Amino acid sequence: MPLGWVVIGNMCLDGIHAPNDVNAYLTRIAPDGRASIRQPCPYNYDVNECFSCGSINLGVHHNKNGNITSAIFERTTQDDKPGLSIEDRQFLEIMQANLQKDSNGNWCSPLPFRTPRRRLPNNRAMVLHRAKSLEKCFDRDPVKQEHIFAFMQKLFECKHAELAPPLKSNEECWYLPVFGIYHPKKPDKVRCVFDSSASYDNVSLNSVMLRGPDMTNNLVGVLMRFRKELIGIMADIQQMFYSFTVNEEHRNFLRFLWFRDNDIDNELTDYCMREHAFENSPSPAIATFPLQKTAEIAEQTFGKDVTDLVCRNFYVDDALTSVGSNSEAIDLLNRTKEALKTFGNLHLHKFSSNSKEVRTKLDPQDLAENLENLNFETDNLPLQRSLGLYWNLESDTFTFKVLNDERAFTRRGVLSTINSIFDPLGFVSPVTIQGKIILRKLMIESVNWDDPLTEDFRQEWEQWRTSLTSLENVMIRRMYTPIYVRDASKIELHTFCDASEKAIAAVSYLKVFHHDGSSHLGFVLGKTKLAPISGYTIPRLMLCAAVLAIEISDFIIDNLDRKIDTIQFYSDSRIVLGYVTN
Repeated sequence: MPLGWVVIGNMCLDGIHAPNDVNAYLTRIAPDGRASIRQPCPYNYDVNECFSCGSINLGVHHNKNGNITSAIFERTTQDDKPGLSIEDRQFLEIMQANLQKDSNGNWCSPLPFRTPRRRLPNNRAMVLHRAKSLEKCFDRDPVKQEHIFAFMQKLFECKHAELAPPLKSNEECWYLPVFGIYHPKKPDKVRCVFDSSASYDNVSLNSVMLRGPDMTNNLVGVLMRFRKELIGIMADIQQMFYSFTVNEEHRNFLRFLWFRDNDIDNELTDYCMREHAFENSPSPAIATFPLQKTAEIAEQTFGKDVTDLVCRNFYVDDALTSVGSNSEAIDLLNRTKEALKTFGNLHLHKFSSNSKEVRTKLDPQDLAENLENLNFETDNLPLQRSLGLYWNLESDTFTFKVLNDERAFTRRGVLSTINSIFDPLGFVSPVTIQGKIILRKLMIESVNWDDPLTEDFRQEWEQWRTSLTSLENVMIRRMYTPIYVRDASKIELHTFCDASEKAIAAVSYLKVFHHDGSSHLGFVLGKTKLAPISGYTIPRLMLCAAVLAIEISDFIIDNLDRKIDTIQFYSDSRIVLGYVTN
């Protein structure tokens, strides 16, 4: 029936406690979508509901006033995923309208300011005060001074920054404070931070810019695809964030104070960035947008696999993928390097692979830093870090490195120890969940983050912390199974879920079949969560575990980039099975 009755009022079953009054209206819709209580006009109006494979299409057709054949409602696989916000769409419109090449072949884009926005005040006095404080810090730490000045010298030599032009009368500008930070794993290498979040008069540069959509590929998804094929390859774009220039009219918003000629004995002078600062909140989206545009432009010349590598298997500036043969890996890396250089003036380098043939046939200058001068026939290969995981090139396995430094027995120290184990794929989730359970026990007391914790749980904590050293002996093969995913005749996904009063968990395995009928099983993804302290029942937790199983299975289907022929779920809870089949 195209249209029906609408009943308004409290309803009940079997006439029990029936309401005294029920209002009913018959709604008629005119062809232009207008509701009417009058008799239908001669125009023909049809509403069609077509159910097929979980989709509902509602078509509207006008016979005399033109055909409207597009669906009003349509269910898709993207319905449960967040869409672009209004600000994200504004950001994309700005980038699409203003992205262009400069005279050197680099992509040039504006700063994506909000509209409308507050006029920025001149914050030079605040930044000057912070620059003076940094100068005093140099007196106390000459080593840090040497590292920072070396960083800034390279910044000027590469023309990432330049002397700022004089400001015109009442010209809007913004200054960025500068300070240096060290990476925990690189104590001899400093990075200067241009603090875009620094606030002055209740406003900061980041607060008046659009952040942009999250265009970065999911890290876990990239790692999952990295495990599919025989030959694993890694690469990196050299100084990617400094490869995209800022429109000249917006460089006044990226001013900073530094010593003239990079000499500490000289006066502080106005400089400005020519490229987008890493610390700007929209910088990840600003960098990813032209990178993917470069790959799209290069597709016709260099092939679709190059575009897929850049758009699908890059995490920020790191490339991580797997292919079926040595020749394919060498060819893909060389074509991708040439494509990025030709169409984006980007330099792809730091190549590494588990294949000796791939490593030897690539330009030694393009290899990862710790592979450049190695003899691949005799020298032991160093561990490579692939998006935070340690990758042993010789054995083609993942392993773990555990920090040996003993942290204080405080909330902060315990949390820091647990979070030091980077395990995005859930290889050691049964171990890390034990640490989280202990941490929750320790946090029952109301103490500050740096106050000593009760001694009641110290022995249990020390026993778990000491056991972490055994993780360094764990080696997990990179490939899911000995059978390459793309050569499989059939692939099944099996997901198990369970729960207890302490935690819920789900884990997925791939079962890969060869053409000869043989099959192999491989771990894909595992995930654990702490159960609530109170207000739960075991059946409820079992249902939560089942939901978690669905979530990780959907994630695998979306990110594996391979059709899965059969999907099966397993639970030992009759209540869960009853709810599912009800």
